[in-house]
Amino acid sequence: MLAMKENTSQFVICIRNDEYPASLEKRKLYQIIPDPEATKSKYLRVVDESGEDYLYPESYFIDAGLSAETQAIVSQVVCSQIQ
Repeated sequence: MLAMKENTSQFVICIRNDEYPASLEKRKLYQIIPDPEATKSKYLRVVDESGEDYLYPESYFIDAGLSAETQAIVSQVVCSQIQ
């Protein structure tokens, strides 16, 4: 189970995609969007392969454990790809 504390990480790594093979790739880094209601139900709001955010079981992910500096750099890259 993913032990996500509020605002500790913006990125997770997919470790399962049983029901969503077209939307999630194992071993891939995904950005998450804070969603306290989803977290209460053990789900994460993840920006998936479609570029949209959807709810997925938190058991499908582990915290990427990126430093604040690395998260900032990855976030910049993600934002530049969207524009």
